[in-house]
Amino acid sequence: MSSGFLFIDKPTEITSHDVVNISRKKLGIRKIGHSGTLDPFASGLLILGVGRATRLLEYLKDFDKTYSVRMKLGLITDTFDITGKIVEERSEWNNLTEDEIVHALKDFEGEYLQVPPAYSAKRHKGKRLYQLAREGKIINLPPKKVKVFSISSVEIDLERGEVAFCARVSSGTYIRSLVMDVGYRLGCGATTIYLRRTKIGNFSVHEAIVPAEISTISLKEPDEVISSFLPSIIVSEEHGKAVLNGCQIWLEGIIGLDGQFKKDDLVRITDEKGKFLAIAQAERTSRFIKKLLEKKENQRVAKLLKVIGDQ
Repeated sequence: MSSGFLFIDKPTEITSHDVVNISRKKLGIRKIGHSGTLDPFASGLLILGVGRATRLLEYLKDFDKTYSVRMKLGLITDTFDITGKIVEERSEWNNLTEDEIVHALKDFEGEYLQVPPAYSAKRHKGKRLYQLAREGKIINLPPKKVKVFSISSVEIDLERGEVAFCARVSSGTYIRSLVMDVGYRLGCGATTIYLRRTKIGNFSVHEAIVPAEISTISLKEPDEVISSFLPSIIVSEEHGKAVLNGCQIWLEGIIGLDGQFKKDDLVRITDEKGKFLAIAQAERTSRFIKKLLEKKENQRVAKLLKVIGDQ
């Protein structure tokens, strides 16, 4: 069975799960998942794991995300986006200056407590919040600490009451909630009218394909993707076979390192032929392991987390 990652440029009007279903039909493979939901009204980068690569999706889900956003001032909807029911329209934004708008946006850079939208894919007692909301059951979840790394490329159209910007945020941050919070800060409310995810970590939507182009040729090798952000511990062929059987990573089996890492960082385990064997958690820094290799002091240096390769 084929396995690997698909980088998809999801169009608007379809769900992330729709993209998964399209991929299943095109590839004839049932085992497909994604690394993080993208709202139906939003477009942009969606990473899918196919076959054995689904086991690696958890290592992609916590990357920061970058979005291109447009918001409408003075408009408040129940979903915090343009697809929702209009709750209120306010005209106070007519008195705002560009400096006040930019200042309000930049005020949200850093960490803050954010309340998830009532219409979202988060679960409450096994059900999605948007399912409960459509049943008339509005669940108010407690606020969660999120981080806005940067808000940039701000463009303001005061005639239309629209503001465009680029936001890089931590995983789990809701742009719709951020926009609503900015609107409240300005005293007029605001709603997201355009949302496009342009990056997940260092992976760009420019690397992505549209759903119609999905094929086995489009699959990216698991190690090609994982090696772009995880350093590696290289083990001998003999020790590599032991790793595939669940053995831990001991110094005596190491023949080299690729990249630098700290204690507790995630690392790839590869054999001397470059075969991707497993994911492990470093129990020593890369610098300290190099010193141990010089002294030939055998000890466990990494904790095996997940075997990926075939025996």
